[in-house]
Formats: sequence, C-alpha cells, structure tokens
Amino acid sequence: MATLIDLSMPVHQSMQYYPGTMQPLIKTVETTFESAKRIGTDKMGFPELFAHSVCIFSEHCGTHIDARSHGGRNDSPSEAIPIEKCYGPGLRLDLRHLKPGEPITDADLEAAIAKENYTLAGGEIVLLWTGASDYNNEPRYLTDHPGMTGESADWLIDRGVQVVGIDAPGFDLPIKEMMERRDPWPCHRLFQKREYWHIENLDNLGDIPRAHGFTVSVLPLKWVGATGTHIRAVAIVD
Repeated sequence: MATLIDLSMPVHQSMQYYPGTMQPLIKTVETTFESAKRIGTDKMGFPELFAHSVCIFSEHCGTHIDARSHGGRNDSPSEAIPIEKCYGPGLRLDLRHLKPGEPITDADLEAAIAKENYTLAGGEIVLLWTGASDYNNEPRYLTDHPGMTGESADWLIDRGVQVVGIDAPGFDLPIKEMMERRDPWPCHRLFQKREYWHIENLDNLGDIPRAHGFTVSVLPLKWVGATGTHIRAVAIVD
C-alpha cells in the first residue's frame, strides 16, 4: 500500500509571502445560518445549510509551479504546463550544507547525485532540499536560503530534467545576493529559451524516507492565462 507524503506549504493569511506579491485573504462570506435564512430552509426546520468563503491570493504564494510566461515566455501560460511532466519519478537532493545566500552550483548538484549513487535518466522530478522550509513561518525564510543559478538550472535541463522544485520561497538566490551578482532572477529568465518548469515553497522534504525510488505528483490547477498555479505536491512511496 502506498504512503502519501504532503510536500505542500499551508496557505493562510499570516504566512510568509514573496516581496511584490499580496498577502493572502481567506474570508467567510456566508455562514450556514445565513445561507439557510437567505434561501428559506430555516423555516422548513433546516436552520443550517452551507457556508462558503472567498479566497484572494497570488498565484505565486504557497507551493506553486511557475508557468514560463512568468519569465517572459508569453505564449506559455499556466494552461500550457504539461501535466505529463508533473507526475513521475522523484529524486531528492540534500543541499542542507549550503549557507543562506550561497549559490547551488552544477558541482553541488553532481556531488549530491553521486552521494545517492544515482544516475540521471531524464524525466525525473528533482526536489532540492535546502532545509529552509524548517522556518517557513518566520520572516527570515524570505532571505535566508541558497538558490539556483542559470548555469546550474541549465545543467539539469541538459540532462533531461524539466521539472525541479525547491523548499525555499524563490528558485533563484535571495534578492540581495542576486543584485550583488548583477544577475537578477536568472532561472526565471531561462523560461524564455528553455522548456522547463520550477516549483517553489515545497515543504516536508525530510519526511520522504529515501532519496529516490518514489513518485512525485505536482499537478497544476487548470487556470487559464495565469503565470503559475498552486499545486498539491505529494510524494508517493510504495
């Protein structure tokens, strides 16, 4: 029997959210009593009926997958994310030794893969375990994490990896370090020329009992015209 491991970050109004996006709003707009009164079932002996809420949030808060349009490839919005790429063999790479603000290089990736005695076959969904999600309810989550570079993302794509996720608020380095390198959001800019998709704000990667030999589901919502969508990321372990 398979075990499902939730890799998704909770979405709530006091969560940490990326600079430039909006604070999530989740608000009840009608209670069970109010709907019964509005429809008239309270007079039939059914004083409670149904409740509903309104949710307003950025497509880029919580655990989500970026569409290529997020980086300027406007002909590839959220509905163009291929679902067949979002379900497949998983590979978790342990990068917890890297310091906040430190780039994840292709050498780091190669060493992490070799440590697991694994050879990339192509088609894997690679999960980058930095450990930042351990404090994803704290303000430092937005600034204290390592991140990928355009070169290291290219390195994975060249080896057949098209979907990569990270347990940090951004796939690239934190904003301060990117500005110091004068290389802003290189992995997002890569969407313009490479066919790949990345996932941000993963959680609970340490709960996966092994580095490979499991399946990952990161299916996107069927939103039209968005630059990304929320996902319910799950590791499936036999």
